[in-house]
Amino acid sequence: MNRIVRFVFRAPVRLYDRGFGRLLGGRFLCLTHLGRKSGRMYRTVLEVVGQDGEEFVVVAGLGAGADWYRNIQAHPPVEVVVGRSRFPAEHRVLGEDEAVAAIAGYEHRNRMAGPVVRFALGKLLGWRYDGTDLARRRMARQLPLVGLRPRS
Repeated sequence: MNRIVRFVFRAPVRLYDRGFGRLLGGRFLCLTHLGRKSGRMYRTVLEVVGQDGEEFVVVAGLGAGADWYRNIQAHPPVEVVVGRSRFPAEHRVLGEDEAVAAIAGYEHRNRMAGPVVRFALGKLLGWRYDGTDLARRRMARQLPLVGLRPRS
């Protein structure tokens, strides 16, 4: 991976490293997870697409093959930092109807950025995402949505 691209993608993690993750507010979270093979600790910054009480919903934008997603399937997530909150986490994969509702809510809250969101989703999905309910359902089947909440 190109040095500049790597720097840009790692920049949000560096903010969390230095204690400035709160600057990203509740819009992003930092997920700490264990490598399924290596056992190493990794951190990934993810956009929060929805929140229901203490549960934060994120999308596996690279699909079920995303390393962080595969890691939390193998080992429970270690920790989540969002805004000023830090908690040991557990996760669940949302069902299709819940995922569709979360995506619709995200699009509604970000409707001014709708064309950009649809374009970006289309690039991730590999097909033209138009924001219809049918497209949301197709997306929910292709990109898992995960709820992260404090461990009970």
